[in-house]
Amino acid sequence: MDGCDAAITTLGGGSQAEDGKFIDYTGNNNVIEAAGILGVTRVILLTSIGCGSSKEATPPNVYEVLKDVLAQKEKAENVLIKYYTNMNWTIVRPGGLVSEDATGNAVLTEDTTAIGSIHRADVADLVVQALSSKATEKKILSAIDPTITSSANTEGRVPEAFALN
Repeated sequence: MDGCDAAITTLGGGSQAEDGKFIDYTGNNNVIEAAGILGVTRVILLTSIGCGSSKEATPPNVYEVLKDVLAQKEKAENVLIKYYTNMNWTIVRPGGLVSEDATGNAVLTEDTTAIGSIHRADVADLVVQALSSKATEKKILSAIDPTITSSANTEGRVPEAFALN
């Protein structure tokens, strides 16, 4: 990262290492710390719907399965928010990840109750767009594709899209 203006961290995996640590916190914390030391001025952290203020969006049965990982991701979010006040950061919390081609219909939203699925390729596209958008600085945004049927969003609720420009 030395000499870089920006960093995007998508570290995660949900499995606990032999030493009891999760990459979801430890790895992301290392990236955030290195970014601060090396003078990186823009960081985007990818976590998950279910962290922080979006906890209530997650169905209880899903949250129960993911709670340990979500807690680790939330710890990384808190480090970024609390200690890097001079850095332009953005936290993107995608919904359930799907490994298919991008649909181009995914949105970022400030709606903390948004829940649903999103293709990994669409997450990547939204993160790159967020990187160059001043509107996303110091924002926490959820990312979903309202056109994908999701068992977590049985009502088919469509959140208001965040304007990147």
